[in-house]
Amino acid sequence: MPESEIIVRLKDIHKTYMLDKVEVPALKGITTDIYKKRFNVFIGQSGSGKTTLLNIIGCIDTPSRGSIEICGQDVTALSDDELSDFRARHIGFVFQTFNLMPVLCAYENVEYPLLLTKTPASERRDKVLLALEKVGLLDHKDKLPNELSGGQRQRVAIARALVKKPALVLADEPTANLDHKTGKEIIELMQGIQASGETTFIFSTHDRNLVYNSEDLFMIMDGTIL
Repeated sequence: MPESEIIVRLKDIHKTYMLDKVEVPALKGITTDIYKKRFNVFIGQSGSGKTTLLNIIGCIDTPSRGSIEICGQDVTALSDDELSDFRARHIGFVFQTFNLMPVLCAYENVEYPLLLTKTPASERRDKVLLALEKVGLLDHKDKLPNELSGGQRQRVAIARALVKKPALVLADEPTANLDHKTGKEIIELMQGIQASGETTFIFSTHDRNLVYNSEDLFMIMDGTIL
């Protein structure tokens, strides 16, 4: 693929954590490119480094060494405030525990990222309703998370991730807390959204259904990509 189609470029990414006085290497020199509008999957055992790598791509964590470009921007050169702003505008997240705010209804949970980016109120309603419609939850917009099933909560989380039309959606084990049937439905939903939109999806997972449906598969072992 042409270089213009690269959305994430990782160059010699290292990440080391301190456990008391012991250095623990989580990532060991990862270099790879991720392309736009693809269904990308990172697979590896627990402790392999896949979640650490996802957090670095999501600008939640920073590498100990190396550089990362997202949408042509060298994010390793940004300050903490600049990283937060970049993340808010360009990256959506879907977590295995849903991470919905329990006191907010489905509509308000989906609206929250638009408040962070100071989207005018006149635009927010249309964007939120469209996002909820895409995930099939328009009729549940006024329900609190504890009034929704696990699959419905994950659909709200997907709508929240997509509402600002991010360049990237990162999903860390998005089907881990769902039964097989519901997990399969969530994968099919995300595939449909990805196929019809401009968003690139990046997953970390153990779910074989996600692996089978990936377009680009990255196997991670001991902090390196095989």
